[in-house]
Amino acid sequence: MTQPLRLGIAGLGTVGVGTVKILRRKAALIEARCGRPVTISAISARTRGRDRGVPLDGYAWEDDPVTLARRDDVDVFVELMGGADGPAKAATEAAIAAGKDVVTANKAMLAIHGQALAEAAEAAGRVIRFEAAVAGGIPVIKALTEALAGNEITRVMGVMNGTCNYILTRMQSAGLPYQAVFEEAAQLGYLEADPELDVGGIDAGHKLALLASIAFGTKVAFDAVELEGIQAITIEDIKRASDMGYRIKLLGVAQMTGRGLEQRMSPCLVPKKSPLGQLEGGTNMCVIEGDAVGQIVLRGAGAGEGPTASAVVGDVMDIARGLRISTFGQPAAQLADAAPAHSASPAPYYLRMTLTDKPGALARIATVLGEAGISINRMRQYDHEGGRAPVLIVTHKCTRVALEQALAAMPGTGVLESAPVAIRIEEV
Repeated sequence: MTQPLRLGIAGLGTVGVGTVKILRRKAALIEARCGRPVTISAISARTRGRDRGVPLDGYAWEDDPVTLARRDDVDVFVELMGGADGPAKAATEAAIAAGKDVVTANKAMLAIHGQALAEAAEAAGRVIRFEAAVAGGIPVIKALTEALAGNEITRVMGVMNGTCNYILTRMQSAGLPYQAVFEEAAQLGYLEADPELDVGGIDAGHKLALLASIAFGTKVAFDAVELEGIQAITIEDIKRASDMGYRIKLLGVAQMTGRGLEQRMSPCLVPKKSPLGQLEGGTNMCVIEGDAVGQIVLRGAGAGEGPTASAVVGDVMDIARGLRISTFGQPAAQLADAAPAHSASPAPYYLRMTLTDKPGALARIATVLGEAGISINRMRQYDHEGGRAPVLIVTHKCTRVALEQALAAMPGTGVLESAPVAIRIEEV
């Protein structure tokens, strides 16, 4: 009989329990598809006696995940604890040193320590698989490292945080302000313990950094990701953008430019009719553009027990089948140090401002834009109220540097009633 692949699972939260459930319920199917059984030898979690809704008494228990990672009856260490450092990192390092392969859903750990961990694993002849770390059940890592490996990737982008997409689409559909929907999301349990990880773009930024490394053959550079969250988006922006034919999304974009690697995670406007514009609720979407394949769109559940556990089990099955791929698609020692390029690529921008209702006010704003080399594509002026004139402008493509020059000069016109809001428009 073919030897089973034996797992040690550290972390029995939502994803860990989901993984155990799939491995138990689909054992025969997994064995048939892998050509060998996949079994669980031992488990570890913070609390031992809690009822998790799945039988666990048949598995050995370790209080310390590092001890679990070193067990002789564990071939693959499955790290589902989370956290960039602490027990997750220590146990992953211990597993590699003990000659184990690793499957993880830990985006934060890989975004910060991925290069060192990948080099250590590959030097030891081990693999690290992390499909579940990016976009839940969407197989975007597999798409980049396998199916699209023959392409030169030109751009990767997507909505990678379901909580933010829920908040923005709920604001849109219900006409509710940000704070009201934020509190609703908290009550529904959608937010991380530290909400800034979600609404501040940090969680999604970790994911973008991992995708950029694979897509462009560079070392993971989370520190170079430009991060801007959704906290400043108002219901007025949601409504006005819709009037102009757009939706607002927290959008991650990575592309290689002449100046270096551009990585942005920020609110952007996308056309209503585009795939990203039609994305609702907590769903994720990844868009990949390659020189041979063109544009492909991957859409699905970005979180949750079933989808994320599905990705974990898929990685385990690849190892059971004997598939060995470098962590980031090519040997870690060969990954390049990419020069960061901050908002280098030109784009159109949405500008919302309130002007003093007097003759020549709009002309002064147009002059400031023109002096910065920015031309106006479309403009809409709303009903005047109390001597104030709300105005929307969509520019033609310009650089962020030119836009910031214009924004800095606008207060000097003497016609602004409030600070302008500027949001990039991404062409998709």
